[in-house]
Amino acid sequence: MTGTVPPKASAEPAESTKHGESTGALPDSTAQLAALVVGAARHTGATIGTAESLTGGLVAAALTSVPGASAVVRGGVISYATAVKHQILGVSADLLTERGAVDPDVAAAMARGARHVLGSDWAIATTGVAGPDPADGKPVGTVFVAVAGPSGIRTSGLVLSGSRAEIRAATVDAALGLLAEGLADVGVAVPIVGGVVQDRNPSTSRRAPKGERP
Repeated sequence: MTGTVPPKASAEPAESTKHGESTGALPDSTAQLAALVVGAARHTGATIGTAESLTGGLVAAALTSVPGASAVVRGGVISYATAVKHQILGVSADLLTERGAVDPDVAAAMARGARHVLGSDWAIATTGVAGPDPADGKPVGTVFVAVAGPSGIRTSGLVLSGSRAEIRAATVDAALGLLAEGLADVGVAVPIVGGVVQDRNPSTSRRAPKGERP
């Protein structure tokens, strides 16, 4: 009787790509940022949720890579399809029709919806065009991230360059950095604010009007 001998499992380390991305580990900068954000949230008992489009779960993956993240991370919604942004996250159908999915107000609505659906204190949202082709009339590298929390809603617009993987990785860093700023705004000490994540323009931020739950 003959059979096929299964191939040996490779013992070689994961292959790295540009921007520090690898198939087996997070870039050092992303891992550090995620650890600091999770640690700060855990220290104060705050919870985090995510709503991701172009990053497809990478923000949630970065957060949950941190030991002890289960005490902080509530969950995530991968709202890759426009319909999911409306049906699950409650983003206005009129807004999506008028402006498309790649828009700062859409990112803000995604974050607000994720915070509501997941019951988290904070929620991060990402939407944009990672490539290789333009989408919704927006060029590759156009990205918007948003964070909703007790202090309101922050949005940031980014113009990124590089490969699809590089754009997605940079978006994760920007989203985590925006959350760090939100935490700092309510008095949570996060030592990386203004350090690890570099500003990329154009960027905008806003807070929900007084009395409005973000």
